[in-house]
Amino acid sequence: MIVKALRVGLGQLIIFIDFITRPGKKKRPADAQAQVDQTARSLTLYQFHACPFCVKTRRTLRRLNVPVALRDAKNNEQDRQTLLEQGGRIKVPCLRIEENGETTWMYESKVIIDYLDKRFSAV
Repeated sequence: MIVKALRVGLGQLIIFIDFITRPGKKKRPADAQAQVDQTARSLTLYQFHACPFCVKTRRTLRRLNVPVALRDAKNNEQDRQTLLEQGGRIKVPCLRIEENGETTWMYESKVIIDYLDKRFSAV
């Protein structure tokens, strides 16, 4: 019970610190942002709200101004089941990438952040 209370309290602290230190969004010309928005429709991030690795990944999405759909794999049973059945395991963060009729499930925040930086920082 103490461990759970500590975990919840720490999670809330992580969310608060993220809120007060949130990075600004990347500025792009309207046509370039429209292209990023269109590309982002093929991405979905499965995450836990207070997971530090998920927070780190969401901060990158915000910094790069990439509006990705978020799925709550902790509190939403359907999202959790989709992650397990299609992604293969319940591990977050996980970026679902749909391209050319193929679906890729990318795990590990560092790998996801590297992918996002390479794909969206120059746009």
